[in-house]
Amino acid sequence: MKEKFTFEEQQLMSIYNPGTRLGLIRTLAEMRTYLDKDEQELKDLTDSAIAKLNTITDAEFDALDLVPDFDS
Repeated sequence: MKEKFTFEEQQLMSIYNPGTRLGLIRTLAEMRTYLDKDEQELKDLTDSAIAKLNTITDAEFDALDLVPDFDS
């Protein structure tokens, strides 16, 4: 895998994952449009996840363990 996702990126992707890499990119991009100016940290996290998702293949995406960890 070209990019290693942070724990925070993995959690974000787990919550918004519709099941495909391109679908997740679209969903995150749409979600980002609803963020307010004071949510810059979440915008940055979303941008980072999208950038990394754009560098991996669908097969690499399918190998990711995208299960939310609500206990952390």
